[in-house]
Amino acid sequence: MKKVLVTGGAGFIGSNFLSYMVDKHQDWAFVNLDALTYAGNLENLKSLETNDRYVFIKGDITDTGLVSSLFKEHGFDYVVNFAAESHVDRSIKEPEVFLKTNVFGTQCLLDNAKSSWQTGKDGDGYPVYRDGVKFLQVSTDEVYGALGASGMFTETTPLAPNSPYSACKASADLIVRAYSKTYKLPVNITRCSNNYGPYQFPEKLIPLMIGNALEDKSLPVYGDGMQIRDWLHVGDHCSAIDAVLEKGRAGEVYNIGGNNEKANIDIVRLILERLQKSDTLIRHVEDRLGHDRRYAIDNAKITGELGWKPAYTFERGMDETIAWYLNNKEWLGDVRSGAYMDYYNKYYRELT
Repeated sequence: MKKVLVTGGAGFIGSNFLSYMVDKHQDWAFVNLDALTYAGNLENLKSLETNDRYVFIKGDITDTGLVSSLFKEHGFDYVVNFAAESHVDRSIKEPEVFLKTNVFGTQCLLDNAKSSWQTGKDGDGYPVYRDGVKFLQVSTDEVYGALGASGMFTETTPLAPNSPYSACKASADLIVRAYSKTYKLPVNITRCSNNYGPYQFPEKLIPLMIGNALEDKSLPVYGDGMQIRDWLHVGDHCSAIDAVLEKGRAGEVYNIGGNNEKANIDIVRLILERLQKSDTLIRHVEDRLGHDRRYAIDNAKITGELGWKPAYTFERGMDETIAWYLNNKEWLGDVRSGAYMDYYNKYYRELT
């Protein structure tokens, strides 16, 4: 039986991943380590609460003692690191929080994986590890910086992060790479485009706009709204990570994209159209500092090497996502209360 540590598993992508993996791999066991910060929500995982192959542990990936004890108790074969502070706006205001979790937390996990998995040394002094182990770092296309009107990010595109968030993720990626090169730790790094789907925290574009539109509130759009992103349904992201975990070549980076380039303003208008709301709800607000204009992912490597490809068209994905939020208004209302509204009012206080 494979034993998997999933960090940040109560967040948007992590919770979708755990649901997907527990269902698919009936002979694997999963431990979810999550600090339950503002974006972590155990409601996302209610279907797993009684599953004897799933355990939740509340804790921080920077807690060396806790992480070490979990490795000793469970003997993990795989680590999938989702745990991260992940919102660019927050990183601009509080970069030190992002550095702690995204950089030092990743290093803590790597150290514990290395010491837990090492069985000896080879003739050249490099560590040797037991068979079948892997550390998978879940990263983002934002580490590559911004593109012009043409071109796409490949795995060899130089890293050029433009925000404190993306700089922290790039730093973590480089530390993971260093452990691969210096210690020969079996690792993979995945870099995905913008995710969307059920259980996404409403500070992100799509659930924010759906939630506001449902309440007939203003929809805040940065600048002219012509920032272009490649959109990836979270279900496709989960299946891609699974493919890399099982079949990815050690030490390799794999880009994961949905082949759906859309401008933010077009996403907002699509949501209003589906919900039969007026475009007059749109309010253009001051643009984010250092806002990247365009991202686009070339996913030829993962499709060619591992046989993965996205299953969702953007139209199907958006229809299902909007329907999910319509059918889960209580969940949306719960996460849009309290601390989240304090945050929202702080960043969008000029809206009425």
